[in-house]
Parts: sequence; structure tokens; C-alpha cells
Amino acid sequence: MRITKLLSRRLLPAFAAAAVLVSSAPLTAQSFPTDDAVIKRMWRLGMDSSQTYKLAQQLLDSIGPRLQGTPNQKKAQQWLVDTYKGWGIEAKNEQFGTWRGWRRGYSHIDLIEPRQRTLTGTMLGYSPGTGKKDVDAEVVVLPRFADSTQFVQWLPKAKGKIVMVSAALPTCRPTEDWDRNATKESAARMDSLKRAAQAEWANGRDARGNSTGVRGTGLSLALGGGELAVRLEEGGVAGVISSRPKNSRGAMEVFETYTKKVPTLALDCEDYGLVFRMAENNQHPKIRMNLDAELLGEVPVFNTIAMIKGSEKPDEYVMLSAHFDSWDASSGATDNGTGSLMALEAMRILRTAYPKPKRSIIVGHWSGEEIGLVGSKAFAKDHPEIVNKLQAIFNQDNGTGRVQRISGGGLVDSPNHIVPWLNNLPAEFKSQVSFAGPGSPSGGGTDDASFSCSGAPSFGLGGAGWDYGTYTWHTDRDTFDKVVFDDLKGNATIAAMLAYLASEDPTFVSRERVDLAKAAAERAAAAGAGGRGGAGAGRGGAPSSFTWPVCSDAARSTNPRLK
Repeated sequence: MRITKLLSRRLLPAFAAAAVLVSSAPLTAQSFPTDDAVIKRMWRLGMDSSQTYKLAQQLLDSIGPRLQGTPNQKKAQQWLVDTYKGWGIEAKNEQFGTWRGWRRGYSHIDLIEPRQRTLTGTMLGYSPGTGKKDVDAEVVVLPRFADSTQFVQWLPKAKGKIVMVSAALPTCRPTEDWDRNATKESAARMDSLKRAAQAEWANGRDARGNSTGVRGTGLSLALGGGELAVRLEEGGVAGVISSRPKNSRGAMEVFETYTKKVPTLALDCEDYGLVFRMAENNQHPKIRMNLDAELLGEVPVFNTIAMIKGSEKPDEYVMLSAHFDSWDASSGATDNGTGSLMALEAMRILRTAYPKPKRSIIVGHWSGEEIGLVGSKAFAKDHPEIVNKLQAIFNQDNGTGRVQRISGGGLVDSPNHIVPWLNNLPAEFKSQVSFAGPGSPSGGGTDDASFSCSGAPSFGLGGAGWDYGTYTWHTDRDTFDKVVFDDLKGNATIAAMLAYLASEDPTFVSRERVDLAKAAAERAAAAGAGGRGGAGAGRGGAPSSFTWPVCSDAARSTNPRLK
């Protein structure tokens, strides 16, 4: 023991020296194309002293999801402001409207007949509860109707019952499991069964092309409840159950409902199928619901804005952009906690390494992205003085993966700025991030569209997939443990460096736009056959819809999405 201790004492300085060499390896001239001290310090702050793990644990575990209009969202936004102010960064919560308020409590859902089992499921967002009381009711499957009149005639039979309104998949095994293990014939048969089940429950069309709704009701489910759940509520049902399985490792999507008295639930693939089969086979399943939730009426909603004021051109801006709201079946980790944390950590790095930027550096943590980009649209409308003076917007909203590409936003001038910025990044980052030229503007789906529609230089940061679309996106599995921290800390460091380089850029990014129709036609022609099948080609080889997206006003209060 004494010999071991002695050797340890003697070897410790050597190990320490080796550790210093390893940790300082990224700071060699080979990694840095210039001698820029700010870039080097940002690397040390972001890669060697990252705060992303600590910040993520506080936000995603302790505070949790951030559904628009909920107390949780308000708590998270105040945490943002307090965190920024603790770093000496100006920050505020800026109201842009109101939205329906709601508090989620617990969801206890149990099968009590013909056998007992605790079911895996939860309320949809904004669902009414049961007042923390047990509500027992039989479950029935929504029948197939010839038309909406027949549906209305059936409604009295559903009074007091819980109605299942989604397809039950014939298998909940992931598709890749079937592909790997099944015979060709068995896999083909299962694929056919799944398609048939989904088609049976999809919104149909009559001879005139009008929607026949779900199973002939004439009504839609939208994202989980829709107008069908509202009509069932009016008919006196006890509850509504839907299911949106990802069919990949057990994840289920959980969105929203507009019912006000009757709970709307989501069950996972396995338990939904269990109850569905019992109901179909006249085994009269009964469910007990005990749900804690509270509808709070219209409440104020906010964006969180932080800024490091510019020292030379304070009225020109570089913006970091990420939406802060999330669906709330889990923690909203990769959608879009990671994008929000990237911007937050980037601002910490900037405040320390670049406290007096040339241009003002602003960050927008947007509310209401999931319900139509309402927060960022409202900000763009309310602050033309910022939008018109934007040097660059860096938006991130596609999961936890390391940034691999940057868009040019459809601006002719974008390569003249983005290429030099990328050339000043450390080699590790430069080799990781690709840029394919001006490209086209964001047409929607994330907040950069709220700015690119006006021609602002909005540059999306696209990341590695990490099964985002098939596993964590809008599901109950979007939790802290899905964050890839090596990628996240790199993203925050890249974002800080890009913001710095854009701030220091001696020239302003021009708003000259790419001719989208011409560019599409050229791509189509290059693809051959007169443009047929070319990228962006419409029917007959002509460009289909290559016009610049038009800015639209934000909804400033609850806008029901029932279809």
C-alpha cells in the first residue's frame, strides 16, 4: 500500500503533464486557420468548459416540458431570464398575445374489466381532467358509417362510453424488426395489413372530392382530437382515446385536443391494441380514468429575448434563434430543448469571450412554434427595426445532432459571407459543416421562416439525424437522456463563433434574392429529359411553386386547429 502511494505521488506529475498535452491538443496551429484569440477562447469555453449538461438537467429534468400557455412554460422562461441576468446579459420576457392556459397533472388510466392492467398512456395537451376523481366507463370502437347523418344517428348509443377513434396496428414491432427477422412473405403480409388498417381509418373522399372524415363521420381528428372529439363531447361520451404510435421502439406522439369537459387520451401502441381488440370482440372492456388537469382560460404568452449590445453598430443585429415551447408528453429535449440550450450556451460563450461585439447579438427563444410559429411571427411583425437590420439569423430546430450543414437562405450574397465565416472556424468544425450555396428560403416548419419571408438572411443549421423524426420528435420519449452532449456542446461553440464572425464582418449581407423559378428550371434541365423528374420540377417538367414565401400575421390568441 505504501509503495503504491509512493509510486502514485511520483507518477502524478507525469500524468498531469500528459493530461495538459491532451487537453491543449485542439489549440495547435493545425486546428485553427488564423491566430484569432477570440476563436481560440471560444473553443476553450465551449469545448473544455461546457455548461450544457448542467443547464440541460435544470431545464429538461427539473422544469420539464414547455407547452404554450402552461405554468411550466412561464417557469422555464423566467429561468431563462434569471440565467441570462446571472451572466450579465440583458434579458426579458416580451408578451405578444394570449393563449389558452392549461395545467397538466397526473394521468392514471387503468383497464378494470374484463381484467386489470395499468395502461401506458396520458392525456393529450389541453385535455380536461376528471377532477382527481375515478371515472369508470365502457370502451367502444368508433364504427364505420355510410355518411355523417348515420354518425349523428349513432351518437346516442355512445353516451357515457369512451370512444376509440384511431386505427389499431396489427403489430407494434418496429418495421426494422420485421425486415430483419421475418420471411419475405410474412413481412409483405404484415405490411399489407398495416396499410389496410391505416387506410380504413384515414380521412376518405366522396365522389365529389369532399372529405368524408374519419370512418365516414365527416369529421377530422387533426392532431389527436380535432373536430371529431369535440362532436363526441357534445354527444355525451365519457372520453375519447386516440393513438399515434411511431412504431419504432415504443414511442407515441402526443399532441392536443380542444374538448372542454371530456378527457381525450393517448395510449401507446400495445395497450391501445389490447383494448381495441377486446372492444371489437364484444368483451366489453372498461377503463377507469383519474386525471388531474386544469383549464386556465386565455393567459398571457411571451417570447424570451436576450441581447449583448453592439459597441460600433448597435442598430445592426446578429440573431440566434430557437423555439422554446414544446409538446408535453415528455421533456421536449430534442424538440427544441437542444436548440434552445445551444443558443443559451452560445450567449454565455459570447459574453465571456466577446463582451463588446461590433453589432448587437440577440437571441430569440420563441414561444408557440408548435402551433404555427406564432411567437417568431409576432416578433418579426412587432420589430421591423430589428428585422430590417439583421446581418444574419442562425436557427436550429432539428434535434440533438451535430451541425452538418448551413443554408444560404435563398440570398445571392450569402456565399460571400458564409464561406469566409466557415473558413475561420477550427478545422474540426469546418470539416463537419457543409455549405451548398444560396439555396432557397425556409418555407415553413420552423422559426427561420418568420424572417426569411421578408428576405432577411436566415441561415438554418441542419444537424445529424439521431432518429429524430422516427423516435423523439413530438413523442413521450423526448427526454434528457436522448441529448448527445458531445454534439450539443460543439453546436453551441459553432453558434457562438458564427455569431462573432457575422458581427465582425465588415460588410452587410445584401437582400438580393435568388430567382427561384429560374434556379429550379436549371436544376430540372440538368437532370435531363426536358426537366422531368428534376429537383423541384412540377408536372410536365415545369417548376411548380417557386415563388418567395409570403409573410403572414401571427395568431395573437387561441386559434383552434380542428382539422
